[in-house]
Amino acid sequence: MRKTLHYFIIFCLLLPFIGCKKEQVPIKKPMAEQVQPPAVTQEVKGTEEAKKPTQEIYTYDSRGKRDPFLSLVMMSKQKPEKMKGTNPFESYSVDEINLLAIAWDNQKYYALIMLPDKKSYTITEGVKLGLYGGKVQKITKDMVIIRENVKDYRGEIKPKDSILKLRKEGGG
Repeated sequence: MRKTLHYFIIFCLLLPFIGCKKEQVPIKKPMAEQVQPPAVTQEVKGTEEAKKPTQEIYTYDSRGKRDPFLSLVMMSKQKPEKMKGTNPFESYSVDEINLLAIAWDNQKYYALIMLPDKKSYTITEGVKLGLYGGKVQKITKDMVIIRENVKDYRGEIKPKDSILKLRKEGGG
């Protein structure tokens, strides 16, 4: 029984090698293309063009859509170009303006602001201020409220309120 088992295992191991032949299959080498006369190639091209299916052309209309290749973060941080003939208040962002003092009389409030160029100006309600067409909405005895029209991440113009507060002395 053991001998038969050994013969069977040897037979199974040699079985894949029994059917191998020493002959090699000839390798087909690619042949050079035959040159056809120009008239024939034009006719062939004409029939190929007739067989090609027509492709549908798609055009993209970008009106009213934001540029998909611009970063959403960069859109909100872009500053609009400075326009000629504007007052100095419209040349700086509201974040760059410092509120120094607020004064008032019987009729209205006045705010003293300092721009980044270290020049001080007195403003009242209704004055244009900031890069985004902002306007001073209200001045109280401790703050100035400015409303700007800012583009959001979708490119839509929305109002944004900024508040400039007086610095509290001795609060630290």
